[in-house]
Amino acid sequence: MTHPFQSIEEVTLQEFVLFIKIHHKQIEENVNIYLNLEPAIAESERKRAALLLDSFLRLLTHTNIDELNGEDNYFNTWLQSQLSIIDRKSFHLFQLLFEKSLITFMIQQKSSRTNAVLMYVLSLFLSLVQLYYDGEGENKSSIRLFENQQLRHLQLLDKLDKLLISSSGYQDLAYILNKCEAYFNYKRCVFYAYVPWSNQFYGVIGAELPKVQSMKGELTGENAILSSRKPIYLKNPKNYVKEEHIELFGLSSIIFIPIIRRDQLFGWLTFDQLGEEFDCTKEELALLEEVGKRIGLFLSRKGEKVEKNTELHLTERESMILGLLAEGYDNKKIASLLFLSEHTVRDYVSSLMTKLKAKNRTQVVASAFRIGLLS
Repeated sequence: MTHPFQSIEEVTLQEFVLFIKIHHKQIEENVNIYLNLEPAIAESERKRAALLLDSFLRLLTHTNIDELNGEDNYFNTWLQSQLSIIDRKSFHLFQLLFEKSLITFMIQQKSSRTNAVLMYVLSLFLSLVQLYYDGEGENKSSIRLFENQQLRHLQLLDKLDKLLISSSGYQDLAYILNKCEAYFNYKRCVFYAYVPWSNQFYGVIGAELPKVQSMKGELTGENAILSSRKPIYLKNPKNYVKEEHIELFGLSSIIFIPIIRRDQLFGWLTFDQLGEEFDCTKEELALLEEVGKRIGLFLSRKGEKVEKNTELHLTERESMILGLLAEGYDNKKIASLLFLSEHTVRDYVSSLMTKLKAKNRTQVVASAFRIGLLS
């Protein structure tokens, strides 16, 4: 005798995201417990799975529900953003730990919607697995193209190395970023500096400088995309980048590259095509990650050289003005904050440019950051 099929209440994407938003703290606690509970998991796999879980929960908890539309596009965009860390083992471990954490929570809560939510999660991961394997299949069908691409990437890195070796100091960083745009075929490259003691970032170098310098803030949940020390590609930055920032720069697809040297985070580079959507492979992302590492080495070496060969002294007033420059204030605003005339502020800025051997305000901030005056 056959039993009639019982339909299960369906959960929408909006309902699922809202559910995770409400209960994310308890689910995160379960995730952390299961991450550390299984000793058989290799440490490298554990770290990758932890990054995927953290990123996935951040996506769900910081999404504006009213702006959700296509489910496939929403999760596919997230999957693409994890290209630099994801592999089969970490992906399956991520899936297992998320499902176990969610099931444990729902059993504890004796939720009336347990079946509906779990069925949604199963369907969700079925879709994610398909998207992941589709991407793997495309990669396997282009081995020869990959080999040719590897040679080209080595040639590009060689050009970058020669450029960095020939550069005289931090004042050349704007020129270096300009050449990176040309080398790696992007229309815009922007440098965002990181201040560790205050856990803040601020825009320093890039086209349309006033817009770049208006970008600043603390690394909180709203700016979670910068919390990762791995490169991130976003085909669509919506739900990851603030709407006002997307409108300010006319963003479509964008890449974030951390600038790191020996665990010291100097900041980030972003690459985009001035509002045009573009694709990025895992290999291209790895290339740009290497660019970030080499620029990090350049910045660390130049910083050591300046500190050893100069005895730079700033007056208290110069230090105050330097800090306000780093915050992106213009001369008029600085003058009003410090109760000075604009003419006096211009004199102080000129003095800072002379002491830091900078050609403009941007180079003043970049040089001061690198030699430790702003950290």
